[in-house]
Amino acid sequence: MSSLLKPFSVCEGPCESCGVRRGCQSSAPDRQPPSHRSAAGLGAVPAHQRSYAARRNLAAAAIGGRKITHPGKAILAGGIAGGIEICITFPTEYVKTQLQLDARVNPPRYRGIGDCVKLTVQDHGLRGLYRGLSSLLYGSIPKSAVRFGMFEMLSNPMRDATGRLDNTRSLLCGLGAGITEAIIVVCPMETLKVKLIHDQCSLRPRYRGFFHGVSEIIREQGVRGTYQGLTATVLKQGTNQAIRFYVMNALRNWYKGDDSRKEMHPIVTAMFGATAGAASVFGNTPLDVVKTRMQGLEAHRYKNTMDCAFQILKQEGPQAFYKGTVPRLGRVCLDVAIVFVIYEEVVKLLNNVWKTQ
Repeated sequence: MSSLLKPFSVCEGPCESCGVRRGCQSSAPDRQPPSHRSAAGLGAVPAHQRSYAARRNLAAAAIGGRKITHPGKAILAGGIAGGIEICITFPTEYVKTQLQLDARVNPPRYRGIGDCVKLTVQDHGLRGLYRGLSSLLYGSIPKSAVRFGMFEMLSNPMRDATGRLDNTRSLLCGLGAGITEAIIVVCPMETLKVKLIHDQCSLRPRYRGFFHGVSEIIREQGVRGTYQGLTATVLKQGTNQAIRFYVMNALRNWYKGDDSRKEMHPIVTAMFGATAGAASVFGNTPLDVVKTRMQGLEAHRYKNTMDCAFQILKQEGPQAFYKGTVPRLGRVCLDVAIVFVIYEEVVKLLNNVWKTQ
C-alpha cells in the first residue's frame, strides 16, 4: 500500500524501456526539469504532438471559454438570419439602388429619399418597394450561410485555448468569408437584383418577374451576364466583411475583457453590430457605387471596373462615389445588427439540440 502513495510522473512519449509501464523511469542524465524542457521550444515537439496540442486548445475553448461554433451550425444559423433580415430591410435597399442608378448625366428623376419612396408608391403601390425582393431572398439565405460558415471554418483553428480570436485574425477571416460569398453567391444575386430594379425604372419594363428576368438575362447574355462586376463585388464584399467582423470582434473582446465566459445581451450585440455596419458603409461605399453601375442595364458603357470608376469621377465628380450613403447607412446598420443578433440566438438554440464537440 505504501508504494501506491508514492508520487509518480507520466511521460509525454514512450519510455526507453518498454518493460516499464508506470513511472516512466529513465537514467539520471536524461531527466530534465520542466523549465528546461519548455525552453527547448516547439522544434523539439514532434508534429503529431503539436497537432494534438492544437486539438486540445479547441476542446479547451469549447469547455472553458466562448464555445467553438461548428461550421454546420454556422451555416444553418446564418441562412435563417439572412432570410429574416432581408424581409425587414429590403425597402431601404431598393431606395439606395434607385438613387445610385439615377445618374447625374441625365436630369435626375428623384430629389431625395422621400421623393423616391413617394414616386415609387404612386407608380407601383407599396409592393413597388419590394420589387426585386425575390432575387435577394433567394440569394440572401445562401449568402449569410456561406459567410458565417466560412468565417467559423477559418477562425476556429486560430482561436486560443479560451476561444478568444484576436483582432488581426478576425480581419483576415472576415476577408476570406467575404471573398468566398462574393464569388459563390453575391455577384450573380446582386447582378439580377440591379437589373430587375433598373428594368422597373424604364418606360417599358421587359421582365415580368424574377424567373422571367433570369431566363431572359441568361438567354441574351449567357451565365456570364450574371457575373458582371465580379472584381468590384469581390473587392466590396471582401472589405465589407473584413471591416464588420474586425469591428464586431474588437468590440466583443473589449466588452468581455478577461472573462471569456461573459454573456452578451442581444441589445449589446445589436449595438455592436450596428457600429460594425456603419464602419463598413463609410469604408467601402465607393466600391458599392462602382459595383452597382457595373451590374446595371447600362453596364456596356464601361470597359471594366477601373474605367467605370474613372468615368464616374470625370463626369459626376468625387461626391458621386458616396451617392446613396444615407439610405445605405440606415439599411446596413439595421441589417448587420439584426443578422448578428439572430445568428447568435439561433446558435444558442442549436447548441441545445445539436450536440457537437
